[in-house]
Amino acid sequence: MQFKEIIGQERVKQQLVQTVKENRISHAQLFLSPAGSGALPLAIAYAQYINCLNKGENDSCGECSSCRKYERLIHPDLHFSYPFFASASVKTAVDVLEEWRGMLMHDPYFDMDIWRSKLDAANKQANINIAECHDIIKKLSYKAFEAETKVLIMWLPEYLDKAGNALLKLIEEPPANTLFILIAQSQDQILTTILSRTQIVKIPKLSSEEVTGYLLNASGLTEHQAIDYSFLADGNLIEAKALAADTQSDSSGTFTAWLRMGFGNKVPDLIDFTDEAAKWGRENQKNFLKYGVNYLRECCLILSGAEELVKLPPLTFETAKKLSTHVLTLPMAEAIIGELEKAHYHIERNANPKILFLDVSLQLVKIIKFKTLPAGTQYIYN
Repeated sequence: MQFKEIIGQERVKQQLVQTVKENRISHAQLFLSPAGSGALPLAIAYAQYINCLNKGENDSCGECSSCRKYERLIHPDLHFSYPFFASASVKTAVDVLEEWRGMLMHDPYFDMDIWRSKLDAANKQANINIAECHDIIKKLSYKAFEAETKVLIMWLPEYLDKAGNALLKLIEEPPANTLFILIAQSQDQILTTILSRTQIVKIPKLSSEEVTGYLLNASGLTEHQAIDYSFLADGNLIEAKALAADTQSDSSGTFTAWLRMGFGNKVPDLIDFTDEAAKWGRENQKNFLKYGVNYLRECCLILSGAEELVKLPPLTFETAKKLSTHVLTLPMAEAIIGELEKAHYHIERNANPKILFLDVSLQLVKIIKFKTLPAGTQYIYN
C-alpha cells in the first residue's frame, strides 16, 4: 500500500516520510486515531516506505520486490497482530491470517464489527491473548529474512488486557531494526505500561471535504447525497461507506421541508410525508432521523452564538440560520432532538414507521407551531 492510495491525512503522511528521510524512526509508535480515519492503511504504507528499495521523494516506488510483497501483504518481515476469537482451532492471530489478509486486500477501512463478521465469533469475546504475545516475541526474535527492518503492526492494542505486560521488555528493548506500530482508537483503554513506552502519533479524523470527495469519486452519489452522508459520518469513512449503500437522498431538503410543514400546521402534507417515509426501509429511516438530530445540534450552535463551529455546507447553513433566526429557539430545538432520538430508538426496535412518523410529525406541530414543550424542557433564563 502506498501513501497516494490513502484518503486525506496529508500532514501525517509528510510527517512519517520526514522521519524516514531524517533517520529518526522511533522503534515503538502508537497511531492514535478515531475510527475510519485510515490509521491502519497509513501504518502499512509507512512500513512499505521504510523497506522500499527505491524510495521516492514522498512515497514508496510500488515496483521493487519489497513493495510487490507488501502490496499482497506477504512480505516475510511484515507481521500483524489483532483481536481474534480463540478456540480449539484458533490459538493465535496467525490462525486467521488468511481472513485478515482478505479483509485488508478488499478494503483497509474497517472496524471491529466488520472484522467480527468475517470470523466464527459465536458468543466469544475478542482479545489478544497471552499465546499471541508469546508468538509475537518468538517471531521478532528471528533475524530479518529480506528487509532491513522487521515490522509488527498491532491493530487495537486495547484488546491486550494484562497479557500485554509480556511484551513490555520486547517493546522497550527490541531486537535491532525492529519497528512496532500500534493502531489504537482509545488511549484510556491501553495499558499504561505500554503507553509509556511508545511515541504517540495523533491522526485526526477526515475532513468533511475529504469524505465528500471520496464518495463522489467512488460511489454513484449525487453531490447532495455525498454532502449529507459526509455530514452524518463526521469524518468516519467506514460509516460514510455504509451510508452510501442507502438510497435516501437530499436529507437536508427533506428534513427542513418536514420542519416547515410542522411550523405551518399542514396536517395533510404531514400525512403524505408519513406515508412516504414509511416506505424508505428501516436503515434509511434511522439515517434520516440521525441526520435531523445532527442538523438541529448545528442549529443549537447558531442559536448559542457559535456560528464559527457549525460544520454545515454553505447552502444548508443559510437555511439553518434562517430557521434558527425566525422559527426555532434553543428549548424548541432540544425538545425536537429528544423526539427524534426517541423515534430512532423505537425504529431500531421495529416500531410501526407510519404510526411513529405521524406521531413525531404531530409533536413537531405542538413544539414549533404552538410552542408547547414536553415536560422537562422548560428553562428559566436570567
